[in-house]
Amino acid sequence: MKHALVRVALCATLVLPMAAQAHKMWMVPSATVVSGDDAWVTVDAAVSNDLYYPDHFPAQLDQLVITAPDGSAVKAENPSTGKYRSTFDLPVPQKGTYRIALVNQGLFASYELDGKKQRWRGKADGLKTGIPAGASDVQVSEMASRVETFVTQGKPGGDALKPTGKGLELVPVTQPNDLVTGEKATFRLLLDGKPAPNLKVVAIAGATRYRDSQDDMDTITDGDGTFAFTFPKAGMYWVNASTEDGKTSVKEAKRRRVAYTATLEVLPE
Repeated sequence: MKHALVRVALCATLVLPMAAQAHKMWMVPSATVVSGDDAWVTVDAAVSNDLYYPDHFPAQLDQLVITAPDGSAVKAENPSTGKYRSTFDLPVPQKGTYRIALVNQGLFASYELDGKKQRWRGKADGLKTGIPAGASDVQVSEMASRVETFVTQGKPGGDALKPTGKGLELVPVTQPNDLVTGEKATFRLLLDGKPAPNLKVVAIAGATRYRDSQDDMDTITDGDGTFAFTFPKAGMYWVNASTEDGKTSVKEAKRRRVAYTATLEVLPE
């Protein structure tokens, strides 16, 4: 029951427009750049009101995908989910950049039963049994989200940053573990492997609980899906974009909602 409630809440976080989102999902590594053959990082993952302070509920780790610099899959060590956050450890022995992602895809449905509004979330093969007989005003949406961060061992590089061609993805032009205050950082967004133009991208510095406003920055992707930020101060930044279209893979779903989120560290100049 607890996991079901968490999943519904996560869906609500994804469905809400960016301006209305109070809760934000994120992952934060203990370090973004490491060295040494025995290097490890610990990653926190949560959904919270304040960045990056776990105060709401944990992110679920069942859709965790970690890609090593050589393109191989890596298994997280010591995964644990608590009341407000999930954590796991990751060995990073390979030289190059690791991509750490929570990749979620499924359906979200709302319906009315016995005069009450109800919600359901799950995989496509569970839709028929998930919606009770007698339900009315059934509305189904397909959802795909990617929440990720990056860790580099030694020199940046490798195959982990290659896009999969599925959903909304970030393609770095500027290496994501080589960001410095005062220097323009450039990225591209792809939707199903193609440039994603005219998308609003928002960047918010962490430690929001210690200031009166989010101080968010925003920009729009160009025709090639490219966008850029010049980060004004050092720290962790939450970068987010989302959109929706009618390109569903399930006939019952009329709309598809896709979202991308990254945690990026910016170092002092």
